[in-house]
Amino acid sequence: MILYPIETGNFKLDGGAMFGVVPKSLWHRTNPADSNNMIDIAARSLLIEDGNRLILIDTGMGNKQSEKFFSYYYRWGNHSLDASLKKEGFVRDDITDVFMTHLHFDHCGGSVQWNKDHTGYEPAFKNANYWTNEDHWNWATKPNPREKASFLKENLLPMEESGRLKFINREEYPFMDSSELGFGILFVDGHTDKQMLPHIHYKGKTLVFMADLLPTVGHIPVPYIMGYDTRPLLTLSEKAAFLNTAADDNFYLFMEHDAHNEVCTVAHTEKGIRLNKSHTFDEIFN
Repeated sequence: MILYPIETGNFKLDGGAMFGVVPKSLWHRTNPADSNNMIDIAARSLLIEDGNRLILIDTGMGNKQSEKFFSYYYRWGNHSLDASLKKEGFVRDDITDVFMTHLHFDHCGGSVQWNKDHTGYEPAFKNANYWTNEDHWNWATKPNPREKASFLKENLLPMEESGRLKFINREEYPFMDSSELGFGILFVDGHTDKQMLPHIHYKGKTLVFMADLLPTVGHIPVPYIMGYDTRPLLTLSEKAAFLNTAADDNFYLFMEHDAHNEVCTVAHTEKGIRLNKSHTFDEIFN
């Protein structure tokens, strides 16, 4: 098995929305905001090369939305999914599986693209199966008013129409057990219903893809929860349980949304769980 971080493109989000009830006087220390109160956000995917399979975890926003849509997110930097794949010697057609932690647009938008003549949509990875779970799929395709703007039908329905949509069974794959994709999965429900966090054993270490349970290292204190979460008190308990395990077992946390920290570890302190060390991916695994 070989792992590759894949940078799909950076953007910005409102710092207040990203930290919920936490005052700016606290969160700006780790996540400084610009004059519009926007903070730096990454869309960092993970590519797993395992035998004949090439599995991509999350795909970023993609590029099919309108200029007006993207104007809300202040994209910045030079990263792109295709350039990141090319750097590692791959192209989209090499991908055999796309695993989506959840179906918010910034995690799965890159899974679908315009067709050749811009009359409709098609899967962006034509040889890949697309993995979610049935409960989350139903949640996303019949969205509640709070999340409706994050679940976009053009990101979802083309996957189903392609015949390549596959469902992971929550009951079969507890966090520490390997799914048919070769890694364990932690299901969490506070951010959105049935979000899935891959748990990968690699080079004698345990790497956990954090998705939106832990967006940035600035969110490590347990009460620092995004305003986007649908069930913040549930996030509170899920996050506390996970971070205690991560500190006890020395998990390496792969940060999907932290533009400045790729991987971190956490530790027990007198103030609770806190950042232990921040690393580049290469420092730990190459």
